[in-house]
Amino acid sequence: MNIPGFRGKRVVLTGHTGFKGAWLAHWLCELGADVRGFALAPPTQPALFDQLGLAQRLTDERNDIRDAAAVARAVADAQPDFVFHLAAQSLVRQSYAEPVATYDVNVMGTIHVLQALRSLTKPCAAVFVTTDKCYENREWLHGYREEDPLGGHDPYSSSKAAAEIAIASFRRSFFNAHPVKIASARAGNVIGGGDWAPDRIVPDCIRALQRDASIPVRNRLATRPWQHVLEPLSGYLWLAACLADPQLARAPSAPLASAFNFGPSHESNRTVVELVAEVLKHWSGRWEDQSDPHAVHEAHLLQLATDKANALLGWAPVWTFPKAIEHTVQWYRESASQPAAIPALTTRQIKLYAADAAQSGLPWAVPA
Repeated sequence: MNIPGFRGKRVVLTGHTGFKGAWLAHWLCELGADVRGFALAPPTQPALFDQLGLAQRLTDERNDIRDAAAVARAVADAQPDFVFHLAAQSLVRQSYAEPVATYDVNVMGTIHVLQALRSLTKPCAAVFVTTDKCYENREWLHGYREEDPLGGHDPYSSSKAAAEIAIASFRRSFFNAHPVKIASARAGNVIGGGDWAPDRIVPDCIRALQRDASIPVRNRLATRPWQHVLEPLSGYLWLAACLADPQLARAPSAPLASAFNFGPSHESNRTVVELVAEVLKHWSGRWEDQSDPHAVHEAHLLQLATDKANALLGWAPVWTFPKAIEHTVQWYRESASQPAAIPALTTRQIKLYAADAAQSGLPWAVPA
């Protein structure tokens, strides 16, 4: 829990009503930050944002990231010390159905936040979250590095690549001698308790298991860099802390205002069917192959290299693939039986993750 630098600080968090955003909002509140959320209503029912009772613990502005004036007002009013931009259309299959909206949210929404930050005259560390899918996927066996070409077959992936290009352009054009420091963060496929989105394999597993139905598996041999949601969130928080105070970093003189991968270890690159089998070790059930040869294109092999984050920030993944699955399933099972205890359960998992990180000697988890 003990990432330094956030207690009493003002934080603008876009996308705070989503799955990752709610976990990050909860962690920031636990760190003592003054969180100002900016997002649409929660995208699912149930929603982790509601389950955590976050509306009572932060400033909850419901607005659209595509509204440039609203974004500018939110940033100007908050005068933030930190900004985390997570608001996005984050589903590949939805991007095929709604390509224009996907580009509008993911590209122009990002540009609106960048433009709003230009007006700040005080120091601020801003982390823009994109995705591992921003790389031009060539189905390589080795992990993609931050300098590899950007691209994307589907509208979602290419919109995130375009967002990365915009972030790099604004950083070079407007933020070189500016008190705001800009970095971007690219993570793998996140899993964890409280994800209720459609078309994601873990929520599909949980919904089926709760109904005692077969788990539908549509892309069983696709390999993904699975990681617990706390892994990239620790990376985002630590990157922001190091941007604000470079002396915290392993390499304080390095160019921290840049792009970083926050992916799992190589052993966590597993197929979808391996993930389902691991889930079924903790919750008895069955699955069925629902592969569709006419389905829209999705990547089959995708991995990230995290050497840069380790060398410059001292960041590394903490939980193994089995451990990430174990804690994810545990969250769903415990939350179903004790809904009122969801905030405490979530805090307990964050504390356990931080304790494991401290045992591994990671600098963000070691008391100052």
